[in-house]
Amino acid sequence: MSSAHHRRSSSPIDPEPRPLMPERRRRPGTLTADRSSGLFARAAALEILLRVEDGAFADVLLGHRLLGFGPSDRRLITSLVLGTTAWRGRLDYELERLVRDGLKHLSLPVRVLLRMGLYQLRFLTRIGAYAAVHTAVTLAKQRPETRGASGLVNAVLRRAAAHPAPPLPDAQADPVKHLAVKYSHPEWLVERIMEWFGESEAQALLASNNEPAPNSIRLNLARGTRESLLARFRAEGIEVAPGGNLPETVLLSEALRTESAAYAQGLFTPQSAASQMVARLLAPEKGASVLDCAAAPGGKATHLAELTGASGRIFAIDRRLGGLRAAQRLAQRLGHQNITFVCADLLGALPFRPGSFEFVLLDAPCSGLGTLRSHPEIRWRLKAGDLERMAALQARMLASASAMVRPGGVMVYAVCSFAPTEGVEVVRRFLEHYREFTVDATGPEFNQVRLAKSADGFLCLSLCPSRDGLDGFFAVRLRRKR
Repeated sequence: MSSAHHRRSSSPIDPEPRPLMPERRRRPGTLTADRSSGLFARAAALEILLRVEDGAFADVLLGHRLLGFGPSDRRLITSLVLGTTAWRGRLDYELERLVRDGLKHLSLPVRVLLRMGLYQLRFLTRIGAYAAVHTAVTLAKQRPETRGASGLVNAVLRRAAAHPAPPLPDAQADPVKHLAVKYSHPEWLVERIMEWFGESEAQALLASNNEPAPNSIRLNLARGTRESLLARFRAEGIEVAPGGNLPETVLLSEALRTESAAYAQGLFTPQSAASQMVARLLAPEKGASVLDCAAAPGGKATHLAELTGASGRIFAIDRRLGGLRAAQRLAQRLGHQNITFVCADLLGALPFRPGSFEFVLLDAPCSGLGTLRSHPEIRWRLKAGDLERMAALQARMLASASAMVRPGGVMVYAVCSFAPTEGVEVVRRFLEHYREFTVDATGPEFNQVRLAKSADGFLCLSLCPSRDGLDGFFAVRLRRKR
């Protein structure tokens, strides 16, 4: 999954209630009347939130929409979008108690506007209560579908500003509901996480899912050394933060600037630090031929192209033509000419003979649970049965990918999820049925990738936001016997 890794503010969950400034009499205006008020930024955030409710991904919309705003407005929009989405459950819990007849009878735009206003009151301590309420009411008056509810928006948010948040559900009587509201996750997911990790680790993981994700990029080392590329960044005013355990991994101190010359010239691409470890785990040799079985949107395919060098050959397949086109554009920007893009379904007929590749990567479609910091909307879209459904698909894809591995060759299976259902359990069942494969721990790059023992005793990449500060990822390196 693509991720722009925008930051959002962190602040106390239950700040002390602040008094409202008195209402000032002012003439109804338009969005062009006072750009300095933050109204433009809030209007953009509201539009994005409404599109997210319609199925879009927040990080993708932010990547496009932020270009027209200055740094402070970018930070505000990002915080409003990601924060309001992540804390939707907690916000709705309070709004149900503030709206006389509950939220169900309200239109979606009104609910989203109330959430965004309440998020500012409860989480953004640098924004005054008057500004949060006044801009929400102004936005309500500006939109035809919310104009009739401007009085309700004003009354509800003023009431919230004048009173503290309601108490959480009792932890002893219903620990699952308590954690679900406290950390704003659906109850079924809280229950699963507690089953997997126990209550203490589950709390840490739920809390970390609401923290800002690091702004991580991957340097294009085909365009220069780490030192020379970082010097270019400094010349452009791009601030780099400490961290990054791979030569190509860099953490930024600020949000990604896709309008920078360094981006246009293909010196880097946004990619999470955890995701970068997957290609390193495969560890293809210079000049190797590699099959990337689910290549869109191209992050790992282009990483493999860099690792194998100009003499290597990457075959990037995906059944989604639009995703492949995005991957092709990425390869062109980065200057990689050693990737062949093929629109094909791994579960259908492939244009390759079985056993054709020494290196095969399957970064399988998954729930995305490991990326909730960057994609908070996922938690509200997933259903309880989705993990098992995804695991069944992953098992079929893993079996098909394994047929492409030549004797003695290597395959990496990866998912951006911390759910054992999609990771360890899929691999365990695969090894039970495909005994010609074994877990491999002899790769030359392993000193740069964090490996751990799974519950089944085999070495794997197992990352968790609360433990590692990185996206949740699972990956394992498998070798086919000669």
